[in-house]
Amino acid sequence: MSGASDRKAYRTESITVTFEAGRCLHAAACVHGLPEVFDTTRRPWIQPDRAAADRLAEVVRRCPSGALQYERADGGTEAADGPTTITRGSTGQLTVRGELRVDTPHGPRAETRVVLCGCGQSRLQPYCDHAGPCGR
Repeated sequence: MSGASDRKAYRTESITVTFEAGRCLHAAACVHGLPEVFDTTRRPWIQPDRAAADRLAEVVRRCPSGALQYERADGGTEAADGPTTITRGSTGQLTVRGELRVDTPHGPRAETRVVLCGCGQSRLQPYCDHAGPCGR
């Protein structure tokens, strides 16, 4: 995993949304939740100024992989769900939500939502990238 340098930031006065393309599993929770903000046919495909910050934060929290994250201009960040939950998908990947510390090749990362590889074949270890049988 190449780390935070792969994150793109989309800013407004009240909120910044970040996106890590390598972690996106195309669940489309963002596109279905706020199509006026998240539109893959537009460039940039994320236009956070098209929705209120509270609504935008709500939809970003639906992203199961954590590819989308946010930080409020007032310093507010996403609070972890509690208790921590781990769900194994039908193909083996692990969806984890809660207050997490994920050890990556680039050091530990604080996370609240991730989809972890269950087959060992992801190029973004420990995150699932759909490369192996657990991501298909």
